[in-house]
Amino acid sequence: MSKIHYKSVEEIELIRESSLLVSKTLGEIAKVIRPGIKTIELNKLAETFIRDNGGIPAFLNYHGFPYSLCISMNDQVVHGFPGDRELIDGDLVSVDCGVELNKYIGDSAYTFAIGEVSEEVKKLMRVTIECLDFGVQKAVTGNRIGDIGYAVQEHAEKNGFGVVKELVGHGVGIHLHEKPEVPNYGKRGSGIKLEEGMVIAIEPMINAGKARVKFWDDGWTVSTVDSKPSAHYEHTVAIRKGKPDVLSTFEYVDNVLKEKNNN
Repeated sequence: MSKIHYKSVEEIELIRESSLLVSKTLGEIAKVIRPGIKTIELNKLAETFIRDNGGIPAFLNYHGFPYSLCISMNDQVVHGFPGDRELIDGDLVSVDCGVELNKYIGDSAYTFAIGEVSEEVKKLMRVTIECLDFGVQKAVTGNRIGDIGYAVQEHAEKNGFGVVKELVGHGVGIHLHEKPEVPNYGKRGSGIKLEEGMVIAIEPMINAGKARVKFWDDGWTVSTVDSKPSAHYEHTVAIRKGKPDVLSTFEYVDNVLKEKNNN
């Protein structure tokens, strides 16, 4: 088992820059995502924006993954392929993005509602983002990995939703996936102790129905077993004393969506 790579203050600032470019890329996606757009167009836009800003799409060719974004729709949980399907009113679309900038990686994901979605889907989105916030709050020195997982699981299950257990968050920085694994379930006070210098991606994957998932023959796409929708939000977080240092932000997405709603 590979060791945890503890980052220096300088390295964390470089990861912050990468994470900020991811956040800005998701903001660019927010500007154009709508009914009628093909998901492959979102992929092209993201790749161009990342490269124009000096970055490299971290997902492209990662273990053979053929795209710059993971775009997972409706009952797809994660790792969906962009394609020629046009988005329609009522779709739920999770966009996961990774960027390598100055040799360091940032990773973040956001789930978008296309047009009008059902009340169940609105609740799923709200609860999943709350799960992320509760998990992030536990990402401080002295706590343990299990404290993050417990916070996510407890909130999701109390709202009647399923927590995906086959897929987990992870350390991030020099590589896209590093130690430690960061499950979205667990017992308080269990697992690896969180220490300064650790940088982790916390990413609740929450299903509207059953927790279980199925893996597609394409070797990547994961969907719910009961065909119910799934939501996914992710932040890159540096462990600090007292309060977590969230290196990615949803501010760019939120500003665009606010503007869209006001028009």
